[in-house]
Order: sequence, then structure tokens, then C-alpha cells
Amino acid sequence: EMLSALFFEGITVNATLCTVWGHKEVSQCFISNFLEVGQHMWERCDTASALLRRGCPLDRLEDPRGATVLLKNLKVTFHPKEQRHQQQHRQVTQLQPQSVLLHLRPGEPQSFEVKFKRVEDYPIDLYYLMDMSFTMEDDLPSVMKLGADLVEEMKNTTSDFRMGFGAFVDKTVMPYISTAEDKLRNPCKRTEPWPCAPPFTYHHVLSLTANGSLFTELVGEQRISGNLDLPEGGLDALMQAAVCEEQIGWRNVTRLLVFSTDGGFHFAGDGKLGGIVLPNDGKCHLHENVYTQANFQDYPSVTHIAEILRQKNIQIIFAVTKEVSHLYEGLRSIFPKCAVGTLSNNSHNILQIIVDAYNALTSEVVMENSKLPAGYHISYTSHCKDHRPMHGEQGRRCSNISIGDEVSFNVSITAPLCVTASQRPSRVIIKPQGYSEEVEVLLSPICECSCQKDAAPHSPSCSHGNGTLECGACRCKEGRVGTFCECNQAELSEVVDPYLCHRDNVSGVCSGHGECVCGKCVCHKSSKKPNHAYYGQFCECSDFSCDHYQGLQCGGHGRCVCGVCVCLPGFSGQACECPLSLESCLSQDRHVCAGRGDCHCGTCVCHDDRFQGPTCELCPSCPSVCTLHRECILCRAFSLGLNHMECEMRCAHLNLTLLGQANDLATVTPSSGHRCMEVDSEGCRVHFLLRTGQRRVHVHVALERECPSGPDVILITAVLSASVVVLGVALLLLWKLLTNIHDRREFARFQRELEQRRWTRVDNPIYKSAITTVVNPKYKEQ
Repeated sequence: EMLSALFFEGITVNATLCTVWGHKEVSQCFISNFLEVGQHMWERCDTASALLRRGCPLDRLEDPRGATVLLKNLKVTFHPKEQRHQQQHRQVTQLQPQSVLLHLRPGEPQSFEVKFKRVEDYPIDLYYLMDMSFTMEDDLPSVMKLGADLVEEMKNTTSDFRMGFGAFVDKTVMPYISTAEDKLRNPCKRTEPWPCAPPFTYHHVLSLTANGSLFTELVGEQRISGNLDLPEGGLDALMQAAVCEEQIGWRNVTRLLVFSTDGGFHFAGDGKLGGIVLPNDGKCHLHENVYTQANFQDYPSVTHIAEILRQKNIQIIFAVTKEVSHLYEGLRSIFPKCAVGTLSNNSHNILQIIVDAYNALTSEVVMENSKLPAGYHISYTSHCKDHRPMHGEQGRRCSNISIGDEVSFNVSITAPLCVTASQRPSRVIIKPQGYSEEVEVLLSPICECSCQKDAAPHSPSCSHGNGTLECGACRCKEGRVGTFCECNQAELSEVVDPYLCHRDNVSGVCSGHGECVCGKCVCHKSSKKPNHAYYGQFCECSDFSCDHYQGLQCGGHGRCVCGVCVCLPGFSGQACECPLSLESCLSQDRHVCAGRGDCHCGTCVCHDDRFQGPTCELCPSCPSVCTLHRECILCRAFSLGLNHMECEMRCAHLNLTLLGQANDLATVTPSSGHRCMEVDSEGCRVHFLLRTGQRRVHVHVALERECPSGPDVILITAVLSASVVVLGVALLLLWKLLTNIHDRREFARFQRELEQRRWTRVDNPIYKSAITTVVNPKYKEQ
């Protein structure tokens, strides 16, 4: 429909047609006489092999391919440990390449390899951000000692280590702190050994420095402060420490930020409690090393912090107490590179937490990329230390990387359909999380053909100069239409022109499958399957509308020509479903339908309804061939069953051969036939081999019958007698056991009743004392 619309607007489709299709195997032929009048422009596009078969010269075939160009490819740095002090001013490279240009044909992926090596002696910047609320008072001495200890510990990892320090409490408005005048001066209400510092939100104390003693000195000058609620304003401080790169002194090296606290954190929305509704803008607001917008901007959100840390390549280490560790564990899935360590009561283990977290963070590499334009697709395949390729999300990461280890990632990018120049992407960034180094990928979609530069305006090939010949196709002037601009749009009659494209008075214009251009039908392709096209003078033909058999057009045994199946030799029918060969109807004896039916379209139609199967050989209700000849074999070989005269009359068709034993049947040649076993009237088994011929039946019979032996009367009598005796003894024993149990229960019950009848003198109910005492009621003791 799009192409047809272009024709009626007086424009012929240009050379970008095949690239618009977006198929990586589509090529274009751009010789001017490749198409005939009335053919559609899309017929220039096909696979290269198909265009060559249709007569397109190889040198006129436009088939641009994608390519990968390395613009900057510095190798990863290798500096042995013993040489690191000799190279103070060097460029350290851990990621290779640095810049790549991809020429992308739509649908055709382009791949390149990204190498990462964990370089020895890589510089490190570490910023320590500490909660200075009153509950952290016992942790401050441990942090004071951290400077010299950490510098000494990091000498084993890098010779270029710098550290800084910052402190935070919370916003200085109610309800986070008390705004009483005395509490603003000293929120702890104490003077010994020293008063608490006034509350503050964030104070940058020390920029990044290699002087460990200066770190110890400035941290030692810090005083603890206080607030009211349990959560702290740590996210405010974290945001400023990340975005204020110049004040903190961040370099483009490994950036670590240690966040130490024993409380939770306020986040976006909590500022409303203090009347603060303006969202955090994510910008630096340090004046004289103090955060100045704390009481005017809300806390940042967790995802805002995560995005800033990702942009600034900062890896964060949460050193928190056990009570709140679960809160910070939840941040690990949101923050790009994050580790959580549990502080002891007085933070004496802070050094070990930092060292362990640094090793854990740097031992894993996770590749990420900036947002791709709509329709683009990127995939990663990792080759880690075990050299096993991993795909999907696992293809983005490698773990357990030690210093000096090199891993690689195969990155593949696929472009979608071509877009206009203003929408084309130009740049994608690929980088490992937490590192400042990145790979710049420039994307250049191939949406034009090189032959366009040879366009010929006013070409005679385009109807005497009525168009520009471009890549073998005419781009018509305004008012001209047609494949070769042969028609004047103003002169075309809206009545006569479509009339020339009707097959008859009933059918629609071009049978509903094309457009009428200059009195000729230009056929469309199928809307469901672009590789299916309509053709013919009135677009009445197609090669995809024939009858189907077993899910295949023309049964897979023919080709569709203008809606009719042209069958291959040996097949017939509207869908080529009928094989002409009788091979599928032959039974085991090589008779058509076993002589019981006719072969129709490769299938047997049985005369007798009792017979079934593909060759009319199955008859579930018929007796077997062995049972059918049983009586004749018994009377002929063993004189059993039928009388002599009846046997001679009914069984004359048998050609009988007598053998000794049943095992002799295996030596009969040929061995084809029915091996039978039947039981005679005496209960004996009779074995025979039966083969059917045209008029006679050949039978080999084993004269030795397998007759069952009679029963052993003595054994049966003895077994029955023994069974009766054993059963009687068992019944007697069972009776004796039950009687004994019953007697024991009765005796026990008797003893219990006897015990209950033994009374003492006091308890005898009929005993009366012989003494009677009478008291005079009027007697009064003097």
C-alpha cells in the first residue's frame, strides 16, 4: 500500500527500497531494463542468487554488507608490580577497545570483542561518609585510627591510594531535630568530656588525599551530634558526596564510598513531615563544605541515588550494624555495585569490612550499556576464566577475577528497519559497572545504496527525460507516473483508466490484488507473506492459493501455478494427493489389497467390510488361518475329529508333510509361513507350519504331540491330608491361646474385687461402739 501510494503521488521508489525491507539477505538489481512495463518496483529486490537467475549482471547487483571498524584500540596495560614505582605518570587501560564504528545493515548483527583486564596497581579513591549522631559516639575512635591502618593495608593493592572524610546527621528542622535554642547549641545536654556539636545535614571534612595522618587528625577533631528520630539523613549526604566531584576530588579511577551508620535512612517523601516538598535536583550545593539546600529540598529517592552512582562510577560499601543490615541488603539489587558489611559495637572491624568489600566488588565484572534506540537489540556472550561461553543475563558478567586476569565479552548489535536521518542513533556506551572506562560504539545504519551517487537527471530512459534514473529506477517528475514515467497524471481518465484493469464486469480493479497505473495492473504482494506475489495481466494469478493436502500446498508433490496444482509425475488429484503407483496397496504376498479390494488413490478399498487395514489383510472377526485348517490337519495326520469320508472331501486341498518332532519345523525351507500350535480333543498340543499357495495349502506337521501328564494322586492326597492336620493343630493352638488369655483376665478381675472387700475395724459399716456418753445440758462447771 505504501508503494502504491508513492506511485499515485508521482514518485517512483528509490534505491532505499531493499534496505527499508530490513532483511539481511535481500539484494537489489539496478539495471534500467530489468523490469518490464507494469512490473512493481519491489520486484527489483530479492536474494542475490534469485536476481542472478533472473538475469541481473553481477556487477549491477547492489548488496551492501555490514562491517565493524575499530577506531581506537589501545591494548590493556601491563605493569608488573616491581615497575609500578617507575611509572608515576601513566595512562592505565583496563578495557579494550575504546571506540568502535558499526556499519549496520537492518537485520544483520555485527559483533565485536570487548576485553577487560584487572590491572595491577590500579589507583583507588576512597571516601568515608560517617553517621555522626549520638549513637555512633563509641565508633569515632576506631575511625580515627582508620587512616594510617587503611593506607598501610592498601599498599598491598595499589601505590596510588587516596582517602577523604565526610559526616552527616539529618535535616535541621522539626521533627528530625529539636529546634529549642539550647538543643540547637548542644543536642546531647552534656558538657563533659565535651559538648555535642550543633546538628547539621552534611559536612564535607576532608577532600581525597594520600596523607593518612591528616585523615587521622581531622577525624579526631570531629564531635558527635544528635537528632530526634531513628532514621538519618544519609541519602542527602550520599547524593552530595557523589555529585560534588570537584570538592571531593574524585578522579577517573576506582571510586569507593564507605557509608557507615547504625540507623536507617530517610528517602523521598519524608521531607513533607518537615514541610519540605521541593524534589531533590541531584546537583551539588556545597558552600564552605556544608550542604546548604537541606532544609529546602526533599531527600533523594533510592533509584535517583542508584542512577547517580551509576553515572559517577562509584562503588558503595555499607558498613552498618546488625540491627539495620537487612535494610541495606535490600539496596544491593538496586545499586549498581554495592557491598554490605556488619559493624561491631565500636566499629573495630571497619578495616576488615573495607578490605573484604573491595575484593568482592572488584572480583566481579558486570557489563552494562546506555539506552538503545527503539528497535535495536544487543546481546552479550561472556568468556570468563573457565573459558565456557555464557549467554543471556549471565553473558554480561564474570566472577572470581583476580588481579592480572583477563576476560572477554562478545557484543552483538542488530539494527531494525531503516529510519529517517533525524532519528538515527549515533552513539551507545558500553562499560563495566563501577569503572570509568567505557567503549564508545558509533552506529551507522546502512539505509542507502552506493549507486545513488550516480543518479542521472532527465534521463532518456525515463520516458524522454521525465524523471531521474537512480539505481536503475526512475524517480519521476511531478505530474508523471509509471515505472518509466510514461504517463501524465493529468491526462489519465479516472473512468477509462481503471476500466482497462478489470478482468470482466464482475471482478474488481486488478482482481483486488493490485493498482491500476497507466491502464496496466501493478500487482501487490500478499499482506501476510511478503514473499508471495500476485501476477498476471489482471493480477488474477498467485502461486500460493492452491489446494492443500496434509498441511502442504499441492501435497508437496507438485507446484502451484496460477491457483492450479501441476503435479509431479506419478501423482494426480486437485492437491496432488493421489499417487498413481500401486506400491502402497501391495500386501505381504505382493497382491493388490491381498486380493480382497481395489487400490484407489494409494489406499485399498476392501470388498468385504470384515477386512481392514491398508492392504485389507486384517480381519478381527475372522478365525485365524491356523484355526481355519485345524480340523483338517487333525483328521489327516492323527485321525481325530472328522470321519474318514468327510475328511477326504473337505481336506483334499491340503498338501501334507509329516515330520517327527516340533523342532524339525525350524529346518523346513523356505521358512516363510504361519507357525501354528493348536490343541486337539485329547488336550494335546499339535505343532505345524502352514503356507498358503494359489490353490493348495502346504502343511508340515510334527507327529509328536505334547500331551499333559495325568495328576499325581498320591502327592495330592498327601498334601491335602497334611494341610488338614496342620490346620487342625493351628486351630487348637489358637483356641488354647484365647482360653488362656480369657482365664488370666478373669483371675485378675477376681483379685481386684477381693482386695476391695478387706475392711479395717474402723471402716466396718455394721460396727457399733459399746460406750455411750450422756451430757447434762443444765450442768454448769463451777
